[in-house]
Amino acid sequence: MDVVARVTEKQIADSPAPTRPSDAAVGSRPAKSAGLLFGIGAYGLWGLLPLYFITLAPAGPVEIVADRVLFSLVVCFALIAVMRSWRALAAAFGNGRVFGPLALAAALIAVNWLTYTFGVLNGQAIEAALGYFINPLVSVLLGVLILKERLRPLQWAAVGIGTLAVVVLTVAYGQVPWIALILAFSFGFYGLVKNRVGSKVDAVTSLTVETVVLAPLAAGVVVWLAAAGTLTLTGNGAGHFWLLAASGIITATPLLFFGAAARRLPMTTVGLLQYIAPLTQFVLAVTVLGEHMPAERWVGFGIVWLALAALTADMLLVSRRRRTALRSRAA
Repeated sequence: MDVVARVTEKQIADSPAPTRPSDAAVGSRPAKSAGLLFGIGAYGLWGLLPLYFITLAPAGPVEIVADRVLFSLVVCFALIAVMRSWRALAAAFGNGRVFGPLALAAALIAVNWLTYTFGVLNGQAIEAALGYFINPLVSVLLGVLILKERLRPLQWAAVGIGTLAVVVLTVAYGQVPWIALILAFSFGFYGLVKNRVGSKVDAVTSLTVETVVLAPLAAGVVVWLAAAGTLTLTGNGAGHFWLLAASGIITATPLLFFGAAARRLPMTTVGLLQYIAPLTQFVLAVTVLGEHMPAERWVGFGIVWLALAALTADMLLVSRRRRTALRSRAA
């Protein structure tokens, strides 16, 4: 799943009361219904990514990520052209305070995509799903360590329970769950970097800048694989080519759905919807991909879900207090 649109717990808990003109739509039932459909669509598509990746055999993780970057760039340029956002794109490249963080974000997303693809293609989709389950906990932890934020009691409880879960799962796996941790921390740092950029750049422009940064490396990988005779993009028939080419649309579509959902739904609702993706990945890994799930791993995942329940409870309490405060001011 992409980190481009992931809503972290901090964004949800600290988001201000609706004051933007576009937030007027949040209050209408048709807008909420449409937003809910867009949100489910976005996270549902991210959750279904394992099914897409396994159809790309015999392409390996490195080629898949390289092709994904290049085809995403094509789609991004098409979207920029349709939206007539060339000035915004040029401004992003010309502003060091925007381009610098986005270049770092590009490196983080590359690590995330490569790790996730490797996990799915090597029978570790369950561990990949775990990474996205614990990502909200990592985001909270990074807020404390880097932003020096103060946690509320339920947040501390969630972080503590999550740490216990990692210990239990380390014992269950017989090793540290590196795939899950790399995914969670690359996601967390990506969100941290993107938060620093804030509203200075929209999602499509941001993804375009990131793919432009990665494109030379991705093109180099494709050339290297072709020279080595291991490139599958052009050597396995038209069907395989178009499946890989679809990675651009598959990357951009849920991002656009997410943007539509975020404009129509309260951030608390969007935050709750984010669990659809790892839950879908987990169910697919167990039922469709046939990955083994022994009892001790169920225990570990159960502890993770308990931590997420504590984090969700805190998020809902904060949202309710904010609504109560707003009503008191309006009275």
